[in-house]
Amino acid sequence: MTEGVILPKILSFSFPLMLTGILQLLFNAADVIVVGRFVGPKAMAAVGTTGTIVNLLVNLFLGLSLGVNVCMAQCIGAGKKKEAKEVLSTAFSAALLSGVLVFLLGNVLIRPLLFMIATPDDVFQNAEDYLHFYFFGIPFLLLYDFQAAVLRAVGDTRRPLYTQMIAGLINVLLNLLFVLRFGLGVRGVAIATSVSEGFSAMVLFIILLREEDVLHLELSHLKIYPRKLLRIFQLGIPAGIQGMLFSISNMVIQSALNSFGSIAIAGATIAGNVEGFVYISMNSVSQGMLSFTSQNLGAKQYGRINKILKNCILVLFIMAILSSAIIALFSKQIAYLYTCLLYTSPSPRD
Repeated sequence: MTEGVILPKILSFSFPLMLTGILQLLFNAADVIVVGRFVGPKAMAAVGTTGTIVNLLVNLFLGLSLGVNVCMAQCIGAGKKKEAKEVLSTAFSAALLSGVLVFLLGNVLIRPLLFMIATPDDVFQNAEDYLHFYFFGIPFLLLYDFQAAVLRAVGDTRRPLYTQMIAGLINVLLNLLFVLRFGLGVRGVAIATSVSEGFSAMVLFIILLREEDVLHLELSHLKIYPRKLLRIFQLGIPAGIQGMLFSISNMVIQSALNSFGSIAIAGATIAGNVEGFVYISMNSVSQGMLSFTSQNLGAKQYGRINKILKNCILVLFIMAILSSAIIALFSKQIAYLYTCLLYTSPSPRD
């Protein structure tokens, strides 16, 4: 990250990161597609109306994981191996404790949050069931994000990607099994998502246990270093709050949308899901820029930082134009995938 031509390296770093984020979104998309096709629009609406609540937590976690990424990258860029190991120990310990806390707190707040966004009566119970089972995967989601941030700090975006590819396949298969074979409906897709998130977290955990040097996770020496935790929070909390502000505004929009009934919610769920794929794709380049900038800052390669910014802005501009054009041209066909996947093809009139 601190030498050589910048653009090809940013692309090779960001592309696996982009695919990883897309695969994480596919967990929710698979839930929406399976319940929409095999259970019905009200079940799809139940999963969809929880999206703003889920995104509120996910954006907070992603912000905190960015704090881990920056701290780790700066230590590695500056050659401070001892401090890098302290960041790793702090991040892992904080992820464990925070995951349990969010799980307990989230289960208490499910009903108030659903009332707050004016969830319709005909989807309320399904939405509540979905969130109860989804929250079992929250500790694993947080642990995965923090562990993946550590690996990305040293330029490793491939192993998190491969892990998510396998987890995504597990999620889809379990969705179909729990919904079609056991008839669990929205509960089934939530359980499948939690299991796949647990798989992702455990794979990265094993990887870090087997790593050497600064990435080696020593369970016998796990502790939280207050200064490192404070630094992670200083960097991560502003990023998390920024993401949460968008989610909070979306919760206000969701509460208004819910007044139109379950069919409108189902349609908006599809649109929001597609929007998420575009956002996560562009955000991966931004995260790549963050990792590159942090390492060069630690290595005192200040001249490269402006070049990194210019290259990333160019890539983001091209991505914005292309993604907008694709969605505008094929919006109906994309939406059709969520409701009639594998069974029929849209007619020319559609």
